[in-house]
Amino acid sequence: MTHRRYALGTYEEMRAAHRWEVPERYNIARDVCDKHPRDKLAMIWEDWRGKERRVEWGELQDLSSRFANALEAHGAERGDRVATLLPSLPETAAVFLGTFKSGCILLSMSVLYGDDGIEHRLRDSGAKFLVTDSANRHRIPGGLAEVIFVLDTVSDSASDTVSGDPGDLDLAQELERASDRYETVDTAADDPAQLYYSSGTTGLAKGILHAHRYLLGHEEFEYCHDVRDGELFHGMGEWAWAAGICPLLGPWRYGATQLVFARKGGFDPEEQLAFLSKHGVENVFTTPTALRSMTAIADAGERFPLSRLRIACSAGEPLNPEVIRWFRDQYGITVLDYYGLTESYPLCGNFSTVEVREGSMGLPMPGWDVAILDEDEKPVAVGERGEICLRARSNPHYPIGYWNRPEDSQAEFGGEWFHTKDAAQSDEDGYVWYAGRADDVIISAGYRIGPFEVESACVEHPAVLEAAAIAAPDERRGSIVKAFVVLTEGHEPSDETAEEIKRFVREHLSAYAYPREIEFADDLPKTLTGKIRRVELREAEREKREAGAGAG
Repeated sequence: MTHRRYALGTYEEMRAAHRWEVPERYNIARDVCDKHPRDKLAMIWEDWRGKERRVEWGELQDLSSRFANALEAHGAERGDRVATLLPSLPETAAVFLGTFKSGCILLSMSVLYGDDGIEHRLRDSGAKFLVTDSANRHRIPGGLAEVIFVLDTVSDSASDTVSGDPGDLDLAQELERASDRYETVDTAADDPAQLYYSSGTTGLAKGILHAHRYLLGHEEFEYCHDVRDGELFHGMGEWAWAAGICPLLGPWRYGATQLVFARKGGFDPEEQLAFLSKHGVENVFTTPTALRSMTAIADAGERFPLSRLRIACSAGEPLNPEVIRWFRDQYGITVLDYYGLTESYPLCGNFSTVEVREGSMGLPMPGWDVAILDEDEKPVAVGERGEICLRARSNPHYPIGYWNRPEDSQAEFGGEWFHTKDAAQSDEDGYVWYAGRADDVIISAGYRIGPFEVESACVEHPAVLEAAAIAAPDERRGSIVKAFVVLTEGHEPSDETAEEIKRFVREHLSAYAYPREIEFADDLPKTLTGKIRRVELREAEREKREAGAGAG
């Protein structure tokens, strides 16, 4: 069986054959989950201890229907927000699918978020329901969700009581008592389905609301990954961002089996490759940061053979040509890079049947009207730097808007073009080459980090008077967050003070957005109106690092 619409070919053939076909009525869960045979394998799951589960579609269909019924039993209505704070488990996927089935809106949060980041998302979204586990329940402030389901992930079996508030519901018990029969809600393709939060240059993270149809725009799994029915697919992204959830849901549309690894802690390249080698992975989504980590293993191909691997793709930040060459030397496969944002992706990509120009983000995806424009929204000449823009509302992936921000939504999505704020240039054949951010957003290890959020977290520390956050070059992560800090009176610069500020921001903001470097300053460069000139700090940092490299 195939769920594909297109055959791969030349770039011109793929563009000519493409047609957007968006049905009036569409539900992600019906497309991703309900259509598959019950006895077909949906997921192979394994954790860091070697504990393994094989999950057929019948189990996921039943679990997701049970969760949809549990939501309704506790008063869920269409459009209610269901937030999750869970590790990557089969039950987590079932909660996602059950939320879509019920017509509610999914907000998946990362366990890497700091407590303030969790609280902001719950308050801003007005989440009525929260699903978390026993290991993270203590991180949820009281009164932020009406109904809280807790999954016991500490013991191997569900306990009679769940640690936390007396009003909490044991997720395992609720699923057990709910019916496994549920009629998926008849949603329009334009009905809201998914709420992501993404950081910008000012203010706290903003919610980006996507309709059910947004998944139909994720044809990278057909054009780039060339996903085939029944093959083993692995995505390395966490199930809290678009680059984690879409590589879960997208391949399932095409009938793939998901290979899921639940890590105990941070990313370990040897552990990751050993897992992929053990299971014979066939198709992989990864990130440049993960790939750069792997390059430290000189004999990776011999120690961790991937004999069944057909395709490897990468996204989240620019992919270095030397990393592409390393992977090809080890595994005989050219990693295909593609590009996009939470608001809309993938805009550009590389394809196995089209020439790959290492270091380029590839060509505009078939069906995507992408252009590199100047400040007047006019096309720039070949080789000139401009901004990557997408013709607004020209494909199913365009967002409904920013959550509860109608003015921002109109400003960003209401015009003729959506501005990515990413700078690029194209060559004579239309290949797009990334040239940096057109604003101050920091891209580190694939995470999108708003400098304002980092600065705000820094100044909450009693020793910090002012702070400015920039992206500083880093060999492994591409960029890291560096903070320039002006101390309050009575505090002296020291390694101890720097480490204390780092720890404070990590705990309050997130485990990925804290400043990995801190430089103390007497003052910060500002405009006449008092705004911090991050561009000046960024340029000085670049020059300093280049001078240091030259001296070495």
